[in-house]
Amino acid sequence: MLAFELLHTEGDARRGRLALRHGTVDTPQFMPVGTYGSVKGVLPSALQAMGAQIILGNTFHLWLRPGLDVLRGFGGLHAFERWPAPILTDSGGFQVWSLGEMRKISEEGVRFASPVNGDRLLLTPEVSMQIQTVLDADIVMQFDECTPYETAGRITTEDEARTSMELSLRWAARCRAEFERLDNPNALFGIVQGGMFEALREASVARLVEMDLPGYAIGGVSVGEPKEAMRRIVAHTPRRLPADKPRYLMGVGTPEDLVDGVAHGVDLFDCVMPTRNARNGHLFTRFGDLRLRNARHKDDARPIDETCRCHACAGGFSRAYLHHLDRCGEMLGPMLASLHNLHFYLQLMREMREAIEQQRFAGWRGRFEADRMRGV
Repeated sequence: MLAFELLHTEGDARRGRLALRHGTVDTPQFMPVGTYGSVKGVLPSALQAMGAQIILGNTFHLWLRPGLDVLRGFGGLHAFERWPAPILTDSGGFQVWSLGEMRKISEEGVRFASPVNGDRLLLTPEVSMQIQTVLDADIVMQFDECTPYETAGRITTEDEARTSMELSLRWAARCRAEFERLDNPNALFGIVQGGMFEALREASVARLVEMDLPGYAIGGVSVGEPKEAMRRIVAHTPRRLPADKPRYLMGVGTPEDLVDGVAHGVDLFDCVMPTRNARNGHLFTRFGDLRLRNARHKDDARPIDETCRCHACAGGFSRAYLHHLDRCGEMLGPMLASLHNLHFYLQLMREMREAIEQQRFAGWRGRFEADRMRGV
């Protein structure tokens, strides 16, 4: 079940509302990534307190561990991880792509050795739909082949990207058929592929739109291509998708990437960057990025960002303390840093929603970009 309401627009930027089985999502929205059924180091209650409305889980990893028998016993992923709000599950296509030489792709699906115990496994569009039905994700992603930017050490050709895109389209049709056979009550999204080639992206959009799916994602970006190539595809693709359906940009990215995506009409984003960077002492602020491991923070009594109201900043934890925790390998350090980075991303989305509502997004964007250039 899915209903999408477009409430406001400014240029291509959109403010909407997405109704799903487990709750409502205001768009544009960022989805924290909980690959194994947990956003690393962050309690579900903390995610709710900072305003997270939807999180992401991963079909591939949850299939391997804890396995479908365990998840079926809990009635799905919501009860298992104690998250009452909506969940989107990635189909496993990107994870299979990342296995490299460990997997073999065919029309049937992907054969690979389990990175957990070495078992020989086959992941097909039908199996992906079956797993995601057990997970009971509110948004189910089609199984696709993530078209690589490089193949065998060289840039992927247009013919190679076309072959990959057409395979994903055939898999999309199989996903839809299996999704309907399973009588899954949630929403299935298609994934636009086509590499860095605009004509292929348009062909992928046209075929997916014919399937009349509840929503559409833009995949195959942030996979090693130059930043300018990614931005070219993000500027080109969203406006070609149906205006009355939600649009999701997969696996992107920096704060600037999110602002750029919203400006081009994207509604949903996910990325591991806020938590992964936090674990490595890299913090995002309104005034640029802060590297905790820099010795200049050793005796700095200021919070990460004096304008931030996250638990770390408003709670009075200093840069010096976080620097100390990072140097000592104390787990509280990345936990506080993750709280800050996720809060920053979610606050960024709130500000963009408000700016679009008030028809001042363009001005807000200019001020935000200027602030980010100031430095901490």
